[in-house]
Amino acid sequence: MPRTTRCVIAAALAGAAMPAVARTYPIVDTGQDTCYDNSRKTADPRPGRPFYGQDAQHDGNQPSYTVSDDKLTVTDNVTGLVWTRSADWNCDGTLDSGDKYSYTDALRLPAKANVERLGGYDDWRLPTIKELYSLIDYRGTDPDPRGRGTRGLRPFIDDSAFEFMYGDMKSGERIIDSQWATTTLYTGKVMHRMTAMFGVNFADGRIKGYPARGGPRGADKLYNVRLVRGNPEYGVNDFADNHDGTITDKATGLMWAQGDSAVGMDWEDALAWAQEMNAERYLGHDDWRVPNAKELQSLVDYTRCPDATNSPAIDPLFTCTQITNEGGQPDYPFYWSSTTFLRAGGSGGNAVYVMFGRGLGSMERNRVIDVHGAGAQRSDPKTGDRHNFPRWGHGPQGDVQRVFNFVRLVRDAEPKH
Repeated sequence: MPRTTRCVIAAALAGAAMPAVARTYPIVDTGQDTCYDNSRKTADPRPGRPFYGQDAQHDGNQPSYTVSDDKLTVTDNVTGLVWTRSADWNCDGTLDSGDKYSYTDALRLPAKANVERLGGYDDWRLPTIKELYSLIDYRGTDPDPRGRGTRGLRPFIDDSAFEFMYGDMKSGERIIDSQWATTTLYTGKVMHRMTAMFGVNFADGRIKGYPARGGPRGADKLYNVRLVRGNPEYGVNDFADNHDGTITDKATGLMWAQGDSAVGMDWEDALAWAQEMNAERYLGHDDWRVPNAKELQSLVDYTRCPDATNSPAIDPLFTCTQITNEGGQPDYPFYWSSTTFLRAGGSGGNAVYVMFGRGLGSMERNRVIDVHGAGAQRSDPKTGDRHNFPRWGHGPQGDVQRVFNFVRLVRDAEPKH
């Protein structure tokens, strides 16, 4: 479906005329341009029909990159961030496991790049999780972790602009071992006692808390690294309480419902609930939508989590319904996005969610623990009875599958006229 970037025009906010504001944290669109039902591609749903209002039906800031003449850097024309194009740090012309770093060494890499004035610059840094997630592209396809080939796969990053590698299977890695490092540490612990770094996996389209020191078998886990420079305000929210049940993020230009849906629902019902709220002019507006994956992730406050602050991973201006999780603990929900999560082969049976409570899994097979951290991003089946899914969850860490996730609505604070 053809899509165009929305123009920002002065609009009404809570009934008062507001001037257009320069955005320090513009959200880059997910790139998803096809609609899906509960399993496959579908024609664009019409208003009032099932599945209307999903990711592909809202025009955002379309991804736009400029590769430098020397092929060393990539400028993101939406965010203003400048990135290293390659991750071939040993300069042997091949992306493989030899280009990866322990987390400690990844933190040291910017200093080396700055001494060498990589690309002519001396202000490189390791990105935050919000900076790095700005690059994710949800036209990607999730591989089978046991797969041995990449034919038919598409990474979750624009590999026409950025160099990318799947896991180095020749050295014993899995195809999904493409975890990229950030400076963002989890304020809780994963897997009982492990300090975790939030990284983006551009092979399988997820955010997880990965070991910052050591790993499951003792040795330091190794990560891909991409450095960034420019726009130091990117990823920093600027929330304003409108005192009418809405919160505006002046940094992103998005207005959010202060509260959530209060109950979990499957993905089709989540999209339908947004339509119902618009029919009722919820909080005075009729253009609410379920946020896409990148809009939703922009709300995460990575300084907060249930174990460290006894709160969800979101600014205290917002309210989150408290739940009892699968381990019997007080916790906070997973929240649906409007973004379909594609499997290899084209199945659209899952959708992306972001965790504002613990990232639960049952990898120990005898109890549920926080394996990925509050603020992680995974996917769930769009529909079904969660009791019919494997008892020990999905994937290597036994990801809990809830299916019935919560919703927080969003709209453009300055909608297009």
